[in-house]
Amino acid sequence: MGEPTKPLQQPTRPRVIIIGGGFAGIHAANGLAHLPVDVTVIDRNNHHTFQPLLYQVALAVLSPANIAQPIRTMLRNHPNTDVLMDEVTAIDVSARTVGLSSGARLTYDYLVLATGATHSYFGRDEWAPLAPGLKTIEDATEIRRRVLLVFELAERQMLEHGWHPPLNFVVIGAGPTGVELAGAISDIAQLYMRRDFRHIDPAKSRVLLLEGSPRVLGAYPPDLSAKAEAALTRLGVEVHTQTHVTAIGPGWVEATGSTGSRRIDAVVTLWAAGVQASPLGKLLGAPLDRRGCVLVDDRFNPPGLSNVFVLGDLAHLEQDGHQVPGVAQPAMQMGDHLAKILAADLRGAPRPAFRYFDKGDMATIGRMDAVAKVEWPFKAHISGFPAWVTWLTVHIFFLIGFRNRLSVFAAWIWTYFTFTRGARLITGDQRLPGWQDQVDAGPANPPQQQAARD
Repeated sequence: MGEPTKPLQQPTRPRVIIIGGGFAGIHAANGLAHLPVDVTVIDRNNHHTFQPLLYQVALAVLSPANIAQPIRTMLRNHPNTDVLMDEVTAIDVSARTVGLSSGARLTYDYLVLATGATHSYFGRDEWAPLAPGLKTIEDATEIRRRVLLVFELAERQMLEHGWHPPLNFVVIGAGPTGVELAGAISDIAQLYMRRDFRHIDPAKSRVLLLEGSPRVLGAYPPDLSAKAEAALTRLGVEVHTQTHVTAIGPGWVEATGSTGSRRIDAVVTLWAAGVQASPLGKLLGAPLDRRGCVLVDDRFNPPGLSNVFVLGDLAHLEQDGHQVPGVAQPAMQMGDHLAKILAADLRGAPRPAFRYFDKGDMATIGRMDAVAKVEWPFKAHISGFPAWVTWLTVHIFFLIGFRNRLSVFAAWIWTYFTFTRGARLITGDQRLPGWQDQVDAGPANPPQQQAARD
């Protein structure tokens, strides 16, 4: 008899590791669900966050659960996908391995890096504890704590001593996040909290928006930028363009503008002035831009790394002479397109080039007001209530999960028709940077400090 027949060896399925559970990572995982590959999604958090609505968590319109969903739940119907809650600490592109903080080391055939961006304080990282930015759920709840705590401390101070420090909120940076934060703080102070306190008048708060460039929403067309500034002014926000922050301390901000330098008392300071790429991009050893983004081609590959793909905010991709913006819409399109690239690899076909399809940009400015640059299905610049309805519809549509859409829509209806906010919870420390210093210094101008209701 001859030797027994050896069983046929099954071909090994390519292993794809996706680092990051943001828009790009989740869309990539969804796109790969039906391909003959094994996928591992790694994120240091167990949830995906719908970042465009983070400011509404920060200003107590929504709760964190409204805009976040467990990654494991989102991908549970993909049998080829594993989810690991861990942090990547090392990448070896020559050995094709990824090292994790738990000590594990995973091998890959394809690596997808989609870890996004974080705050940039332009080399002044000591400002971070004094002026938090807004990128995560933790950032949003910290901002909510500080903003709501201001009014509680002022009420107590007024009741005990008959005066309180000036309630000045300073927002640094007038991009979409800064504009939305400034408008929402003004809304809270003037509309939603006006009947909740007996000894202070929240409507007498000041909101100052500081921007170094000549106009707010600098990436938007000039007409929409002008309308946004006009809407902020109607809300009572004090807009200061061509104003550069030179120092931040506990309870104060120093800024230089056309009228010279000045020091502004600030019970809360928020940072929306700049971002930098995730530090994981440096582990690839690939060329980076000045913000730390990895330079990639139109297949998302850094030079010389054909099996490594960089997506979303971490990627510096040029199209028509301009960098594709680091916002949610391109990240989702990149994630979707990655599946087409790997499908082409599996077929032995050429990889299709990516081209970003810009559908437009929009930003809200307080209650029922917004600006929008629409590129699809028609081109238009709209503002006011129609832009706000467009913004609401788009964000409801892109929220992940029916439960999230329903809960957010219900929260918006309740907020906008009852003038109350349902997520006004203060947790954690009951101190603010610089508050006690201002109290100890006493009222600079007692008649102007009295904010009690008539």
